[in-house]
Amino acid sequence: MIFADHAFLADGWAKNVRLTVANGHIASISKNAVAQPGDTHVLALLPALSNLHSHSFQRAMAGMTEYRIAGRDSFWTWRDLMYRFLEHLTPEHIESIAAFVFMEMQEAGYAAVGEFHYVHHQKGGAPYDNPAELTARIFAAAQLTGIGLTHLPVLYSYGGAGAQALAAGQLRFGNTVDEFATLLAAARQAAQALPADTIIGIAPHSLRATVPSELAAALPLAAGAPIHIHVAEQPKEVADISAWLGARPVEWLLDNTNIGPDWCAIHATHMTAQETARLAKSGAIAGLCPITEANLGDGPFNGPGWLAAGGAFGIGSDSNVRISLVEELRMLEYSQRLRDCARNVMLDGAGSTGAALYRNAALGGAQALARKAGAIAQGHLADLVAIDLTHPTLCGLGIEQVLDGLVFAAPDGLVTDLWSAGRHQVRAGKHVQRGAIIRGWRDTMAKLKAVL
Repeated sequence: MIFADHAFLADGWAKNVRLTVANGHIASISKNAVAQPGDTHVLALLPALSNLHSHSFQRAMAGMTEYRIAGRDSFWTWRDLMYRFLEHLTPEHIESIAAFVFMEMQEAGYAAVGEFHYVHHQKGGAPYDNPAELTARIFAAAQLTGIGLTHLPVLYSYGGAGAQALAAGQLRFGNTVDEFATLLAAARQAAQALPADTIIGIAPHSLRATVPSELAAALPLAAGAPIHIHVAEQPKEVADISAWLGARPVEWLLDNTNIGPDWCAIHATHMTAQETARLAKSGAIAGLCPITEANLGDGPFNGPGWLAAGGAFGIGSDSNVRISLVEELRMLEYSQRLRDCARNVMLDGAGSTGAALYRNAALGGAQALARKAGAIAQGHLADLVAIDLTHPTLCGLGIEQVLDGLVFAAPDGLVTDLWSAGRHQVRAGKHVQRGAIIRGWRDTMAKLKAVL
């Protein structure tokens, strides 16, 4: 049982709300209730967000790529450094890094993660005896942390647009469609040992990492589960795909696939107005990662055009250079303000910008991960987060202003409790397995530091 002085329900804030949780779901919601002995008492309860896009291993690179090299630094120079870094990662490293990342996500207020997992093989590209060895390591991290997991094995067959051969740094990613199908089957089999809210989707990495015929063969493997794909992150990517396929990436996908609500278009940064409107109306989620997109110099998303067409979005932490739910939402809105020289951009009509950002990201992220979540509602997964209303940042605000304060003024550290499908993993601001997870992380980083 959870008793909240205030809860952000589907129809707005309510007082003295008591929830019962059964089998990971919200079984009942009572307003104007009275706390009972044994209830977990929180000050303000929100639907927890899903982090829809993560490459967990890249968290270990944070701070290693901010040195300017000769010439103009770009996404593509960052990518070369990333390839060299991952050559040193062992299965044990990947597991401990993922556990640390998932713990940080939960302490930041995310109840679930979409792990866009593309490191499959040993250094040099030789497969492991178990083709899903590294997927199993992600599963172990998810079990330790209790985070909700939508695992997205990646199909990555080519090194660039036009079926270019994989380069050395990409060999750990590479699979044919048949090999990918084998990997996916192994992942689904292993996932049966995980909690019932675990989902296995698919992720064709990008149009530049596959070819049309193989993409067409791979898409049915989703079998109704989520399909995530990188699209139009960089101008060079758009130019390369246009020169090869005769259409821009989003344009090509709209014309040649049945893109719809089970799809998540990661980044979708460089779209025309027509592409923006068409993709929004398809029902696909725009997977936005504002901190990473800023860090890599990707550029801002076309928020006003997307919202005007009725588009839905969620947020992810992508490279995990910094894991902060509130900063992702803040960066999303501020990127729009900087481009447009305007304020309060990421909402359609009047109202609280913070509440609109939070609610839309909660619903969009849940859809992208195929979780019945994103709102405090009976029958939904108990993906819940509690925040500290007594914090100096929020203590002077009325309850209707709290989400504006949380998004635009608050530091990290306001999360007091978090439940992932009813699993109470953060208590008094700390993950229940924090000590063991940090010890594993420190050991891994010491080993990596010695070889880098």
